[in-house]
Amino acid sequence: MTDWAWDYNPSAEYITGGLPPGVVAEVERLAVEPAALGHDAVKVGRPIDREGGLREFDILGGRGFISFLAVPRHECVYICDITWYG
Repeated sequence: MTDWAWDYNPSAEYITGGLPPGVVAEVERLAVEPAALGHDAVKVGRPIDREGGLREFDILGGRGFISFLAVPRHECVYICDITWYG
């Protein structure tokens, strides 16, 4: 385990507004995983050919994805966007 955390950027209300509660719960469950990786969070998700920058994970069997940014200086993974095809 690491001391890394996760958060929404710019805010939970802005990112999750209008999404079903189950989707938000899945996003929050998944957000814990890259935070637990700590500095290695810059390598997970897409794109797979480089590290750093905005990363993506599929959610709920490909029915959407989350975009996140791992910031080592802040020791935080920021959820920046949720795309839901619902």
